[in-house]
Amino acid sequence: MMQELRSQQWFDRKGKDGFIYRAWMKNQGIPDDEFRGKPVIGICNTWSELTPCNAHFRELAESIKRGVIEAGGLPVEFPVMSLGETLMKPTAMLYRNLVSMDVEESIRANPLDGVVLMCGCDKTTPALVMGACSVDLPSIVVSGGPMLTGKYRGRDIGTADVWRFSEANRIKMMSDDEFRTAEACMARSRGHCAVMGTASTMACMVESLGLSLPENGAIPAADSRRKVLAQLSGRRIVEMVKEDLKLSDILTREAFENAITVNAAIGGSTNFVIHLMAIAARIGVTLSMEDFNTALKGIPLMANLQPSGKYFMEDFFYAGGLPALMKELNELLNRETITVAGKPISANYENAECFNRDVISTMEDPFDKIAGIIVLKGNLCENGAVLKASAASPALMRHTGKAVVFEDIDDYKARIDDPSLDVDKDSILVLKNVGPKGYPGMPEVGNMAIPKKLLEQGIADMVRISDGRMSGTGFGTVVLHISPEAAVGGTFAIVQDGDVIQLDCFAGTLELKLTDPEIAERKQRLPVRETTIGRGYTHLYQSHVEQAHLGADLDFLKGGSGNRVTKDSH
Repeated sequence: MMQELRSQQWFDRKGKDGFIYRAWMKNQGIPDDEFRGKPVIGICNTWSELTPCNAHFRELAESIKRGVIEAGGLPVEFPVMSLGETLMKPTAMLYRNLVSMDVEESIRANPLDGVVLMCGCDKTTPALVMGACSVDLPSIVVSGGPMLTGKYRGRDIGTADVWRFSEANRIKMMSDDEFRTAEACMARSRGHCAVMGTASTMACMVESLGLSLPENGAIPAADSRRKVLAQLSGRRIVEMVKEDLKLSDILTREAFENAITVNAAIGGSTNFVIHLMAIAARIGVTLSMEDFNTALKGIPLMANLQPSGKYFMEDFFYAGGLPALMKELNELLNRETITVAGKPISANYENAECFNRDVISTMEDPFDKIAGIIVLKGNLCENGAVLKASAASPALMRHTGKAVVFEDIDDYKARIDDPSLDVDKDSILVLKNVGPKGYPGMPEVGNMAIPKKLLEQGIADMVRISDGRMSGTGFGTVVLHISPEAAVGGTFAIVQDGDVIQLDCFAGTLELKLTDPEIAERKQRLPVRETTIGRGYTHLYQSHVEQAHLGADLDFLKGGSGNRVTKDSH
């Protein structure tokens, strides 16, 4: 028997309070019986024309509503701040935590029994899941889906090609007109990036965690089956309310382990680490950087998808999608973890089939035996750093070179193409002060462009190190998320031009070749760098943001306040 609905605390009230709650819902033309004894389902919509990845969400929300109504619930759509990776400055990551606050307070403050989280562009997924975790009502995720594969001059293209086109344009191997033509050829339908970038990584993350119905990770946005999934999710959230199946029932330690395993096999984004850490801290599951060190644990690359491979998310779906890949991983997964369907995660993939072995491999014959995330430790990153193994050049994964240092993003932009820059193919590019506090917001600038004069020599990759992030669509031998960051006085702050840095991915180390006394002496001489902006959300963010190895959440947002509202205003 279904327990008393949370929404009844509003709509079943006697006297003035109940009058106000019901009357103001009725002014939308809703009959009295619609919110009496029916689960009220909030549809948390990140639609925005400034977030092109999510611009089709008003239409997708209608499919969710149909499902809710069919199952006997009352759907109520509400907006929250939307994060568009392509347009927002200084970086959408600055506002991930703000959106999580918006989501948390919107859910808790309103008469909702369950929530459908509509996620698409990179930061919207972790932000919505983080906020919902802090309230812990029954919740289900519906992702927006990837755009269709781009077509340019007879070949397939996607967001990862932006970096290749940009380099070619810089050295005049691609004309400005060709560059402009490729724009229209790449983004040719609704949806987020067509490759295994951060948006698709997040969609696969929620599916592997058990927070969505199966196939959520890969159905293209333009495919009618995305609407079918949305309608089925609307039906299912009503049942979840009746079963009182909450996020805390699903997001166990074992569920997080499953997501980490799957992320390695799909060649998922390094941003996965920082977002999953933040989600875990909200729901009360302890994770450490070591949990993400999957590259040397024998989990191979099994999805042949850009940027690590050849194909696109559309191809991945047609090949069987995430269920087909998870079926191959069966022996490595915690098969009994519960999903939003109320069944073990194994039920999501037990009947799955692979239809294209060029896209989804077997465990025995993978596309790359070295995959996943490499977690680095050393005196240059005492609390850790990350590198995506499948995106790196094998020859550079054990490398020693002299640092070419850029003190901040403006310094980098001013000098990277300077012909007099003292750099060669063995140098290591170092970009400081682009971490959570230093930028602020930790932008996706870690995959620095190769200096123009080296591009002209045919150099395609170099070791690059920063305390910032990299787009999931990027590639190269790029060390990211250095913690502590330069702005808080970590060892990274003292690196100078010509310092020798040693990277050893196989040993998991990143070392600045200075003695401890030399490091201590340099730290004493560090100039005071004023980074805190004086007002508004950015001031709040810089005052409270934690370091990358903890998920870069605000320190006062860890955990949650539950779903009870302790004071009435009427």
